[in-house]
Amino acid sequence: MHLYLHIPFCKQACHYCDFHFSTSLGQKSALVDALCAEIRMQKSYLPVAGLETVYFGGGTPSLLTEYELAQIFETIHTHFTVPPTAEITLEANPDDLNANKLGLLRQYVNRLSIGIQTFDEATLRWMNRAHTASEAETCVLLAREAGFENMSVDLIYGIPNRDPSLWQLDLQKVLALKVPHLSAYALTIEPDTAFGRWQQKGKLPPADESLAAEQFEELVLAMTKAGYAHYEISNFAHRDNENLTQYARHNTAYWQRKPYLGIGPSAHSYNGHSRQYNIANNSRYIADIQKGKVPAEVEELTIADQVNDYLLTGLRTQWGCSLTELSVLMGTDFASQQATDLNAMYASGWLIHEGDRLRLTNAGKLFADRVAARLFVE
Repeated sequence: MHLYLHIPFCKQACHYCDFHFSTSLGQKSALVDALCAEIRMQKSYLPVAGLETVYFGGGTPSLLTEYELAQIFETIHTHFTVPPTAEITLEANPDDLNANKLGLLRQYVNRLSIGIQTFDEATLRWMNRAHTASEAETCVLLAREAGFENMSVDLIYGIPNRDPSLWQLDLQKVLALKVPHLSAYALTIEPDTAFGRWQQKGKLPPADESLAAEQFEELVLAMTKAGYAHYEISNFAHRDNENLTQYARHNTAYWQRKPYLGIGPSAHSYNGHSRQYNIANNSRYIADIQKGKVPAEVEELTIADQVNDYLLTGLRTQWGCSLTELSVLMGTDFASQQATDLNAMYASGWLIHEGDRLRLTNAGKLFADRVAARLFVE
């Protein structure tokens, strides 16, 4: 089973981010109290109490103090079993990761996901990131010194009006630092962001899909050549003797349809037959939790929802989708029912059928959502 906690606070707003967060930290203590209360209220949501992974996302979880971390983990350990083998991840920004903070975090978590985005100073300022290029590199070295062998960094590609060679330099830096895991995402410009507003005013060009596709191909080539497994479209894990050693176990649980509980404002939960969506408002979240109410909407999933969710997420991974599992979900033979669309995807060169699995080809990874949508059922 898997636990996610959303920490909705940031020092400042990155120009591309549309996740739920606040730059006002005045409610942080009250929200941590509410998170702990929600854990107590939702402890029976998962079918068993043992946790394989815990993930602190945001926002910026590295803003949590020692007292707040201790408070949250005491609550988790009171209501769940967390074995020594559990993956415990915390998202962090480089400007928070000095030696003292890393020593503190090492007491509670065993995996860091560091939001670097780029090692280029000018691009960091353009994105309104709080850290510098020097801090981006130094934090990885300090984390390793603190004992974090399992860590990931995030990069963004497909950035308009930027020298394309800077993307190659970002990749070279990640490889030189020997980071065991990389998550890389094409820049998307959402309406309710600074970039979105700039674009509406004609101050920023639309995302360049051809640039993003070209840089994605450069990404795949560089990482696979360096010995990383491209196990999900945006994720690369260091490979050791053909085994994935440091892939993201928590995120993989999402892609493999395993139950998870999301705690905090805007967090989502999934139990196999329904999804639950917490309200994305800190003040209302705190107020409702204080009244003993979980402020969430519940969506019961139809058979079609479950099949389509599996196609959308499973095809993104190296494991693909099981035809047997799809057929069990549908109650009928998936391959027969979707034969026309499957054959069209095979002919396009975007999808292959190996044994019981449907998998995207390298070319198909550029069109993953389109392939999945073509196979959706009603």
